Amino acid sequence: MSGQAADDPHTGVQLAHVEESPTRQVWRRVAFASFFLALTVLIVWLDRDSYRDGDEVGISLLDAVYYATVTLSTTGYGDITPITEGARLVNILFITPLRVLFLIVLIGTTLEALTARSREEFRIRRWRSRVRQHVIVCGYGTKGRSAVRSLRATGTRLEDIVVVDSDQRAMDEANSIGLTGIVGDAGRTDVLRRAHVERARAVIVAANRDDAAVLITLTVRQLNPSVPITTSVREEENASLLRQSGADTVITTSATSGRLLGLSTDSPRVVSVVEDLLTGGQGLDISQRTVSSGEVGLGPRDLRDIVLSVTRGGRTLRYDDPLIGTLQSEDVLVVVRSHGPDGHAFARAH
Repeated sequence: MSGQAADDPHTGVQLAHVEESPTRQVWRRVAFASFFLALTVLIVWLDRDSYRDGDEVGISLLDAVYYATVTLSTTGYGDITPITEGARLVNILFITPLRVLFLIVLIGTTLEALTARSREEFRIRRWRSRVRQHVIVCGYGTKGRSAVRSLRATGTRLEDIVVVDSDQRAMDEANSIGLTGIVGDAGRTDVLRRAHVERARAVIVAANRDDAAVLITLTVRQLNPSVPITTSVREEENASLLRQSGADTVITTSATSGRLLGLSTDSPRVVSVVEDLLTGGQGLDISQRTVSSGEVGLGPRDLRDIVLSVTRGGRTLRYDDPLIGTLQSEDVLVVVRSHGPDGHAFARAH
């Protein structure tokens, strides 16, 4: 990548529903214009004896091409003219509509070529000025797609999710569902800056390799020292390395899958419940929230939601830990809620 391309803030940014490229539009319209020109030449040539070129009646094929060109382009030198009523009627009914269509194609092509790129740059500039408090998903493979589905299930809007991936096919898939994408290596500083990592509220690292996850985590932490980073890692032995690199949460995919596989042998219902908890928007749903004003002073068992843990002063306590006592205003709860058939959550009764 050249230095100029690396400094361009619009390089690699792909907004959802990107329009057809200007070059392709120009070639498509040139084809239409050529068709209209050829049709006009054919019409004139078939009725060539009804035209006069100066004092001479009748025109050659070259004269027909010349006449069609100057007529459709409205140049109209007047040296070749229809002299019979039939030829003039053909000009009224066919040549004039073709002239209008030809001009529409030319003007449309010119305007589209001049404004298409400007419109796209305007859309990108507007997005860059507005994007903030968004979630950046680094990697749009199997894990990245699942992370996006989970974010959407918990209420995150599509416009608040930015995907970073070097695979153009993955980016096209992300754009097709309405996501904004940045094409490039998420381990590069310039790529993450285009994603406005300094304004993000969270970063999800879903790289396919552990070494790539470490590099991305280090780069994100360098650019934004305070943003929460959640990283997936394939090998459990690399989890500590990811935490040292700056990840706040490290999910070991292979170990987690292995535990579920082991549980499925003797406790298949447990696996079903865990899958239900991890699938947002239906059945049981696990979520995090702060204590409401009406819940202050109550015990964890007195709440309508099923409380799994209470985080207080940076320390996480299980629901049955006697140190919890009664809930305080700044406590953070991890709770289980149930969703009805319509997908809306409702709490359990006392």
